[in-house]
Amino acid sequence: MLIGKYFRVIWYSLFVVLSTSSFFVSANTLEGIRVWPSPDETRIVIDLNSEANYSYFTLSSPYRLVVDLKNTNVKAKLPLSVKDSKVLTNIRKSSSPSKGTTRLVFELKHAVTAEVFKLSPTPGGQYGHRLVMDLPHSGISAPKSTPSKPTQPSKPIINSNTNHIVGNGEIIIAIDAGHGGEDPGSIGPTRKYEKHATLAISKKVVAQINAQPGMRAIMTRSGDYFVNLNKRTDIARKNKSHLLVSIHADSFRSPQPRGGSVFVLNTRRANTEIGRWVEQHEKQSELLGGAGDVLAKNSNDRNVSQTLLDLQFSHSQKEGYKLATDVLSEMGKVIKLHKKAPVNASLAVLKSPDIPSILIETGFISNPTEEKQLFQRGHQDKIARAISKAIIRYLNDNPPQGTLLASKQEQTTHKVRSGESLSRIAQKYGTTTAKLKSANKLKSTSLAVGQILKIPSNKSVYVAPKVSTPKTKPSVTQSRKTITHTVRSGEYLGKIASKYKVSTSSIRSLNRLKSDTLFVGQKLKVSIVAPIQKHTVKRGEFLGKIATKYGVTVSSIRTANKLRSDKLAVGQVLIIPNS
Repeated sequence: MLIGKYFRVIWYSLFVVLSTSSFFVSANTLEGIRVWPSPDETRIVIDLNSEANYSYFTLSSPYRLVVDLKNTNVKAKLPLSVKDSKVLTNIRKSSSPSKGTTRLVFELKHAVTAEVFKLSPTPGGQYGHRLVMDLPHSGISAPKSTPSKPTQPSKPIINSNTNHIVGNGEIIIAIDAGHGGEDPGSIGPTRKYEKHATLAISKKVVAQINAQPGMRAIMTRSGDYFVNLNKRTDIARKNKSHLLVSIHADSFRSPQPRGGSVFVLNTRRANTEIGRWVEQHEKQSELLGGAGDVLAKNSNDRNVSQTLLDLQFSHSQKEGYKLATDVLSEMGKVIKLHKKAPVNASLAVLKSPDIPSILIETGFISNPTEEKQLFQRGHQDKIARAISKAIIRYLNDNPPQGTLLASKQEQTTHKVRSGESLSRIAQKYGTTTAKLKSANKLKSTSLAVGQILKIPSNKSVYVAPKVSTPKTKPSVTQSRKTITHTVRSGEYLGKIASKYKVSTSSIRSLNRLKSDTLFVGQKLKVSIVAPIQKHTVKRGEFLGKIATKYGVTVSSIRTANKLRSDKLAVGQVLIIPNS
């Protein structure tokens, strides 16, 4: 009996010890708090070592969000002052309502409806258990990129034959930098984050598109913050975007795969989205314009709605595939391709039925070589130029209706008058007789008075400029000079600009051109960077003699070389300014 009682006491003691131990093992720890302000909301992430057991409520006068974390101790440093959020000012601890509970107080600038939810650990192990709070910025609009030129609509173009306005809108391209903020995207072998590479490349693409007349790019995020996938398409739609291009970096469980790919929406996901939009009558006007508005208010016929949405989705899919093909063509010139044809996929950012959308994988961040390249400025420049060049080429070939570019490319007709020849008409419109014959299917150059000829458009082919930031200020040797170019048969403004490595806008401005139409024999002024001339001083030479030799003034040589006197040394190298 005594032995049995002794064992019962031991078992009871072990039970108490094990129970106490399990309590301490199950206690949670708050390891850190991260704040991610964005233009339309502030995200707060609480890092924990196990799943959160929480409750929350709000207070006013002053406004506060209070979160209670049960059975949790705090390792993070508090209070935490927040300066760059439009809603949150401070995070601090407060007296606990019960033993073992940690109370956090989030001091707010105004009342908010917070969204609080838990996140499980990420598969890659970069994040553990998290509690997330999204605080909306009431009345704050979606982020917009800062354009490189004024955003006011350009003056309407009027057709001189009909006196009707034919188009005045910019083409808007939404560039979506993948991931951001709390969402790092894929992580490379040396712990580099996908979100940083995508943002850098996206900013370069935006800068290059904004340099093109009639085009403007906006960003779904312009900094390191999180934007919900559904909000990305909403931002594109609110900005009336004609295209949505999402930029990412791929990843795989092994380091071998490498190369770029382009994804487009697959038919199964498209059909699912169509069904969802059919149910949302109030949103049909956003997608289908006036027809959608009429349907939403006056029709309950699902078949009509589905047919219209199906047509819209089919158009977006077809145009997205065209754009994806152009992007692969250009990217294949500068990087290795993982897939040489567009890939069909079910991706949330591609689901908009009214905006042609593509998702570009710029390489595999899981591949050590490509991870290194994705964070090199020169490699980012190459990818950005390829993407922007493909977008610009696609838009030149498929300008959206009602835009400035579409109106410029409308076909012109000419009525043949007495005494006119094919070559004279070609010269008048800045084209060639061969193009006129081809456009009108003419077998000879003979014309009849009153005959109507189609004039092929000389649409400009815009090439994305190389964007570079000089580390030092340009020296005096980088002077410019103005030359005269005589327009030849088959030349257009874009081709001439490319030849002299200048922008089309600089030629327009210098020559006060009202349109891009050029005539054979027309004289154009072009401002170019003049080549640098250098002279090595020989025995017996002096400043006046050298100036006379090159047809420049003595003072200009002094200025170019920052000379304090006219004394020269044999072998001294002088920069000769352009006359």
